[in-house]
Amino acid sequence: MKTANFFAVDLGATSGRTILGSIVDGKLEQRELTRFSNPIIQACGHYFWDIYALYNEIIRGLQVVSSEGLDITSIGIDTWGVDVVCIGSDGGILRNPYSYRDPHTEHAMEEYFKLVGKEKVYSKTGIQFMPFNTLFQLSTMRKNGDSALAAADKILFVPDALMYMLTGEAVCEYTILSTSQMLDPRTKRIDPELIEAIGLKESQFGRYVNPSDVVGVLTPEVQKQTGLGAVPVVAVAGHDTGSAVASVPAENERFAYLSCGTWSLLGIETRDAIINEQSYAYNFTNEGGIEGTTRFLKNICGMWLLERCRKEWKTSDNLNGEDEAPSNVNTINEDASKEPAFRFFINPDDPRFANPSSMTAAIQSYCSETGQPVPKGYREISRCIFDSLAMRYRQVLGYLKSLSPFPIEKLHVIGGGTYNKPLMQMAANSTGLPVVTGPVEGTAIGNIMLQAKAAGLVSDIFEMRRIIAGSIEMHHYEPCDREAWDEGYRRYLTVTGTK
Repeated sequence: MKTANFFAVDLGATSGRTILGSIVDGKLEQRELTRFSNPIIQACGHYFWDIYALYNEIIRGLQVVSSEGLDITSIGIDTWGVDVVCIGSDGGILRNPYSYRDPHTEHAMEEYFKLVGKEKVYSKTGIQFMPFNTLFQLSTMRKNGDSALAAADKILFVPDALMYMLTGEAVCEYTILSTSQMLDPRTKRIDPELIEAIGLKESQFGRYVNPSDVVGVLTPEVQKQTGLGAVPVVAVAGHDTGSAVASVPAENERFAYLSCGTWSLLGIETRDAIINEQSYAYNFTNEGGIEGTTRFLKNICGMWLLERCRKEWKTSDNLNGEDEAPSNVNTINEDASKEPAFRFFINPDDPRFANPSSMTAAIQSYCSETGQPVPKGYREISRCIFDSLAMRYRQVLGYLKSLSPFPIEKLHVIGGGTYNKPLMQMAANSTGLPVVTGPVEGTAIGNIMLQAKAAGLVSDIFEMRRIIAGSIEMHHYEPCDREAWDEGYRRYLTVTGTK
């Protein structure tokens, strides 16, 4: 296998970075080139992303490549989902894009369902309902007489818009499109009825491309700014979760994945979408994966619970007289693991935990209302969070097993949550499955490997994953204490009133 360098752009909803990825002697190496913030701009009654600032940061990263005399094979970009940029008939960007956090989509779903019924929308798309999904954003913009949408010749998702700014090519990448609630996963095209209901056409979304397709090369303008030549720009899995799941070092299809961070995404990788009454009732989503696969998954509240509590624990006023919480999160994790198990449970996905003024108070209130002891101090509250998350993983995995076309034999966990070793062991104990953790930085790795596939260095997803497995550190957790965890799970179901 020859050596090659790849330039990955990984943009999150708060920050971004550019990474140099190299495949050397069959192993992946990576180095961060630049890191930058991605703040939401509040102006004129709305919340926006600064697409020009993001473009400028990509240019800056490419200038670093040029200044170091590096030879890069291609460029790939992944971002968060759903948000779009409107392009005019003259090729210009009409306005910075709305952020999915903009409150203008409040009640947007109910308004849209007056045009196309809720069950019909799910039967067409298999996507879980969230008010900021692209379909509802565009419907709201149309309803409000948005001038950029009215003048739009093309509507491009954020990673597609950035590729457009680099190449001049307007495309619509499969995985990022799948976040929109406009894609029919069976045809892998936009469903015409859904967008025609709000006065839009399929042709406005650019030509379809898939992960590892070459979009184009850097324009002369960008070549002049960066000092680089006509470097190809490759469509990776433009949705960051799609790139992250591509990095799962699985040996075969019989696994579930857990992308564990602020939010958790638990799912499986299937050849075909799963859309039926049961998936609708459980509110599962079918998002695009690599090589035409579908990521069948469910969103679960994740380390958001602990992150919010830790902010409160920075002052002793929120500890009810208990010891001050350590600043080191690993110490909190270890201290929590020493507490007695199964004394307190919450349903992590209860709406009260979405954005409370006090997360500790919300957890304590839930326990009180459900007739449990009330956790006090960082140790008990953290243990409550970890036990509850582990049980919620088991619960959702049970749904997955009932819907999966194959047996699930292993749980692969990626993301920053893998640093929480006690929680990883609890996940194994709760689910009864072996848990394998790593990589932590899965999104960038998936981005790089999809570029490597475009360059012909790997042939398919499993060759990609073999290289990843041989390039990263993985940890293995075997389930234990099954009888105690089975009894704890029965209590969790009773306390939370869920099935």
